[in-house]
Amino acid sequence: MVTPKGTTSIDSGVVAKIAGLAAREISGVYNMGVGTARALGAVRGMVGGDRSTATQGVAVEVGERQAAVDLDLVVEYGVAIPDLAASVRRNVITGVERMTGLEVTEVNIKVDDVHLPDQDGERGGQEQPEPEPRVQ
Repeated sequence: MVTPKGTTSIDSGVVAKIAGLAAREISGVYNMGVGTARALGAVRGMVGGDRSTATQGVAVEVGERQAAVDLDLVVEYGVAIPDLAASVRRNVITGVERMTGLEVTEVNIKVDDVHLPDQDGERGGQEQPEPEPRVQ
């Protein structure tokens, strides 16, 4: 962005971070990134890496006045995906345009997975009895 008093350039990493945080703000987004990226992010977190995972699952293309965003999402089971995508798209566009002044030309969303409630060992708050052995 060129003004009479100087130029302002915004790094693509900044736009990616804003977009990632805006997407994660929407209820129903469980995680972001494809399986391998999510696994590497979890390992980095356990090792104590200080790197932010805000850009995980986010790819951006930034020009002088415009930006395009691609997101990889994992959604919660039961969420209406078209409604979720519309909410994520709206929040990302609003966040990026407000913070950077760039026009967001598109936000492409790819849903890579659905998170099931019992994938984290959760059983809906109910204890499940031990199954009877099938053999003795």
